[in-house]
Amino acid sequence: MILSCQNISKSFGDTVILKNVSFNIEEHDKAAIIGINGAGKTTLLKVILGQLSQNSGNVVTGRDVRLGYLSQQAAELLDATVIDAMKEAKSYIMEMEKRIRALEQEMKDKEGDELANILETYNRLTTRYDRENGYAYESEITGVLKGLGFSTADYDRHINTLSGGQKMRIALGRLLLSHPDIIILDEPTNHLDMPSITWLEGFLASYPGAVIVVSHDRYFIDRISNKIIEIDQGVSRVYNGSYSYYSEEKAKIRKAELNAYLKQQAEIQHEQAVITKLKQFNREKSIKRAESREKKLEKIELIDKPTEARTDMRLKLSPVTESGEDVLHVENLSKSFGTNRLFSDIELDIKRGDHIALIGGNGTGKTTILKIINRMESKDSGTITLDSRVKVGYFDQEHHDLDPNKTIFDEMSDSFPDMNNTKIRNVLAAFLFTGEDVFKKISELSGGERGRLSLAKLMLSPANFLILDEPTNHLDIPSKEILEDALSGYTGTILTVSHDRYFINKVATGIIELRNKVLTVYKGNYDFYEENRDKMYELQNKDNENADTGLNVTRQGFSVVSTEDYARENKKSSKAEYESSKAEYARQRKLASDLKKVESGIERCETRISEIDEEMNLPENGSNVALLTELTAEREKLDNELLDLYEKWEALQS
Repeated sequence: MILSCQNISKSFGDTVILKNVSFNIEEHDKAAIIGINGAGKTTLLKVILGQLSQNSGNVVTGRDVRLGYLSQQAAELLDATVIDAMKEAKSYIMEMEKRIRALEQEMKDKEGDELANILETYNRLTTRYDRENGYAYESEITGVLKGLGFSTADYDRHINTLSGGQKMRIALGRLLLSHPDIIILDEPTNHLDMPSITWLEGFLASYPGAVIVVSHDRYFIDRISNKIIEIDQGVSRVYNGSYSYYSEEKAKIRKAELNAYLKQQAEIQHEQAVITKLKQFNREKSIKRAESREKKLEKIELIDKPTEARTDMRLKLSPVTESGEDVLHVENLSKSFGTNRLFSDIELDIKRGDHIALIGGNGTGKTTILKIINRMESKDSGTITLDSRVKVGYFDQEHHDLDPNKTIFDEMSDSFPDMNNTKIRNVLAAFLFTGEDVFKKISELSGGERGRLSLAKLMLSPANFLILDEPTNHLDIPSKEILEDALSGYTGTILTVSHDRYFINKVATGIIELRNKVLTVYKGNYDFYEENRDKMYELQNKDNENADTGLNVTRQGFSVVSTEDYARENKKSSKAEYESSKAEYARQRKLASDLKKVESGIERCETRISEIDEEMNLPENGSNVALLTELTAEREKLDNELLDLYEKWEALQS
């Protein structure tokens, strides 16, 4: 164990963020901290790093353990070139190398004890130098820069000339080169393209130290993690496995907890109903039984209602009208910006119902293609043909469709003037905008809030062809899952650009990769693309005769069930369900009949006992010993019968 968080609690004023969070990190653990936006993930990282003090609990690290942290904001970088900034991260290696060279010179003129002392220092330094991979530090720097998407032409660029995303990548590279015992990363994939993310996955998976990462990138987490630390309503729960394992276990645990809660609630309601009924019988024995049950009920340890999957944000996307079969045809499309040629002579066909993901490295022109199709960017050459019945709905990652000077409510009411205020309120509530929030200015919204508002507008549009540019950016995992469910069931056509591979896997039925200025088609989801990308790229771009330049997705790689087989299986299933329902209905009818008989028996016994009591209290019967003996025996028999009937009634109620 190199790091232990023990019962960490943290509050800001009256707001509790973390409650007794506990977990351990072992030497080679690759742990992911997950939770919804605002769950306290970054707060927990800052507590671990000592940047925030906790209200209670302890953070314990092993002796001499070094922590390396990359936040979501770009770190302060040196006033230097790209290569010099990276070399500075290895300055301790370079200093060791200088010291080793100096010792080699000193040894030439020394003898005896002096030479022995120098040799001892020399051996110690060379051993550490070797352990720190000093002999290959320059190639390590080159490998990290290449992996993060920098070419040799970038090495001499000054850091001040880099974009914010590039600066973040340099900060990440410097951290990786420093080889801390625990690498701590907060949303490291935000500024990386797919090739860089894939490289980072490999680097972290084989990293000899420990890794703690906060990320919404589920595919990334799945590839690197062996431990998931979930923060839910301030409470932690540890799952020893990948994200896929966590997702399955979480669903099982939630279901089991919810079933246990519902079962207990049903038992409590049943007990309360039995107690009420027993009191209504208004007999001494029934009242005592009711009191006994009340005491038993008071001792029950109540199960808290578990946190359920987020159900407050629900998307239902369905096209109002259907387009023609040939939704989009692109031919000989070319685009350049100055001397930078993004692509030329590309062709593309999209059919009705296709869900296509357009992928490729940063700067290859993916968003430009979407903008050209949506007539937001001019083309250099080529033709773009949309079916006459196509209605395009465009989701812009920069949210240019939103007016920053308007409030949320005004944006919706101006965009959909036929909607009344109640309908607007209801739609906004579905996207988590409630109460006074609807009067916030759009300029004050976070990226995630703007994304949700754009999605709300998209849901109400009459579109049957959705063009989506990074729709999952700034969404937390539950929101992504809700969007995925909506798009997976969408019967219209989708063309999306996304770096979210998990999202692509759930939504896409076809992949188009923009690589080396050409398009390559893959008929399947992201996993299919991963398995076949190089083979299909070579096949489609080496031999034009065999190239599949069009796209008519048939879900290759997935099993297809014939209509007859489906109908047959559905018929079997329906018959089995009918027989089961029929048997259950018969059982319920018998129970109701038996319960009615027992209640009639109770009523009969209680009525007769009341009659006997009245008869025994008549003055004229006071001296009739034979009659009183007979009545007493009958009453005792009825009391026993009544006791049996109470037990039967309680059993049937259960």
